[in-house]
Amino acid sequence: MPEISPKPAIDIGARLKAVRVARRYSQRELARKSGVTNGLISQIEQNHSSPSVASLKRILDAIPLSLSEFFAPDLVEGEKFFFRADELHELSPQKLFRSFGAAEKITLRQVGNVAHAALQMLHERYEPGADTGVERYTHESEEAGIVVSGQIELTVGEDVAVLGAGDAYLFDSRVPHRFRNPGDAPCILISACTPPSY
Repeated sequence: MPEISPKPAIDIGARLKAVRVARRYSQRELARKSGVTNGLISQIEQNHSSPSVASLKRILDAIPLSLSEFFAPDLVEGEKFFFRADELHELSPQKLFRSFGAAEKITLRQVGNVAHAALQMLHERYEPGADTGVERYTHESEEAGIVVSGQIELTVGEDVAVLGAGDAYLFDSRVPHRFRNPGDAPCILISACTPPSY
């Protein structure tokens, strides 16, 4: 009689597909963001391939979602409405922006788990000299924000503006853009993008 393999506690393929669809990524977009092939994501989602931990982590980092969040059996953070300051999830700017040195001066803290959300909200802090990079970046969403304190120089396409406390912005994130703090004090801003793209 053939040996029957035990069913895994979590259907990795179905879980990955659900997370990807919730974030409105195509397989191709997620593959591009994570640096793996489109075919690998397709094979994982159909349970034709079991990913290595390293490959799965690369894919989840692009979402972003931690391994522990991914494997949590019943993660329903949508039922959580309030988040204390120490519960915000810190993102890694070094993974998002190409200017590594200046990106170290950026702190991004996310409200809740956005794996199943249509909106991502961040508390952002840019130390003096912080810069997302001379090479401007793009992502598949729209974003808006309000400067709480300090100054931020924002470049969107060919337009550049220095925004101060109370100033705001709204643009299509597919347009190449850049954030830089030209001042001598930290800049704090609250931003949101939809769909989540960090």
